[in-house]
Amino acid sequence: MNIFQRDQRSLFGEILDWMLTPLLLLWPVSLVLTWLVAQGIAGKPFDRALEYNVSALAQLVTVKDQRVSFNLPLPARELLRADDADTVYYQVIGPRGVYMSGERDFPLPTDADTTTPGQVQLRDDEFHGTAIRVAYMWVPLNLPETKLALVQVAETLDKRSVLAAEIIKGVMLPQFVTLPMAVLLVWLALVQAIKPLSRLEARIRVRKPDDLSPLDAQTVPIEVAPLVTSVNDLLQRLQDSMATQKRFLADAAHQLKTPLAGLRMQADLALREGANTEELKQSLRQIGRASIRATHTVNQLLALARAEGGNTAINRQACDLARLTMDVVRDCVPRAMDKHIDLGFEGLEPGSPGVMLQGNPTLLKEMVRNLLDNAINYTPSSAEQPAVITARVLLDPVNQALLLQVEDSGPGIPEAERIRVFEPFYRALGVEADGSGLGLSIVKEIARQHQASVSLSDTRAGQLSPGARFTVRF
Repeated sequence: MNIFQRDQRSLFGEILDWMLTPLLLLWPVSLVLTWLVAQGIAGKPFDRALEYNVSALAQLVTVKDQRVSFNLPLPARELLRADDADTVYYQVIGPRGVYMSGERDFPLPTDADTTTPGQVQLRDDEFHGTAIRVAYMWVPLNLPETKLALVQVAETLDKRSVLAAEIIKGVMLPQFVTLPMAVLLVWLALVQAIKPLSRLEARIRVRKPDDLSPLDAQTVPIEVAPLVTSVNDLLQRLQDSMATQKRFLADAAHQLKTPLAGLRMQADLALREGANTEELKQSLRQIGRASIRATHTVNQLLALARAEGGNTAINRQACDLARLTMDVVRDCVPRAMDKHIDLGFEGLEPGSPGVMLQGNPTLLKEMVRNLLDNAINYTPSSAEQPAVITARVLLDPVNQALLLQVEDSGPGIPEAERIRVFEPFYRALGVEADGSGLGLSIVKEIARQHQASVSLSDTRAGQLSPGARFTVRF
């Protein structure tokens, strides 16, 4: 039940509904229960009076010379009949159902009620179509054979109804005053209790757009503290995201500045007066190399942005990691052959047990491609001494985790730099190969989105060229 209808849900209205709706629903229930209780309370004194009258009349039933008699003095009869509101009836029945006094056609109790002689009992009945309350007693007689006489006294229920109504009025009339007061007090209490939310809203409203400092959770009620904590966590993540974006944009601008400056310089050289054909060709070659480097950097930036943009949700499907890896290796073979690199695949075959995982095939291919590109770029190779790069898909023999490994025979990565190589735009010192420094950042981000971890170790520890082994553990 929604007492206060509104287009938009209101916390104030919801609490008020849940507090007032039960109160208003219980009020008629309280009326009914009060009426029932009042009926019982109103009947008790009149029941005691009936019981007293029955006991008094039972004492007038006497046995003399083996004969049962009942003698009701006239003053007692008049006193019994005297009642301003109700009509009082009585009846005395002797042994064998012989009528002795009172109303002849008065209803008799059931036979089962004769089990308690000498005790006053009560019942509800009707007489001439009118509801009555009856008190009766089976009176044992001093006769050779055990005989019982029946004494009954009854009255109508007018006085009881009047008294019950008076009790109802005395109980319920004050509620017509207290109920509106209770509603008003509940309203005022909610207005006062919800003020901390209004103050919190005011503090948030006056904040500057660039103010991402956390809210003070100590000045709000305990019930609101989890919400403030969640907002603070969101603000912290938003601040981190903005800082990452600013750093990313600054690094990207720095990385693009070099090839763009080279393009402009070479173009100026080509346009200078007196340049011969060979110098013009050299400038064009430099422009081509710079444009390739800029294009590669832009592609890597887009790949990283696409990977980080998957923080919300990525489209997942069943992927065969062995097949994806083999496809990427096949695509990279021509480039590896140009650099005299022996590129190969080892491990589980496509369709083998354990090679399937839930992931995004495009992102997984991008991850494998960046690992292979990184190895091809930074592994020295020549026709006399060809380098070796191997991609593997296998199962961890300990816990049967799916592993992707890419290892090379290059100079390796110093242990001090193994954490930093996953940072955007970071390149190890002394490396002259072309690159944007984004490949491993993309690998780490895609692995994170697939609940995987990336580790780096030596391929041949202790040797002059220890190589590098990147392991992605799903």
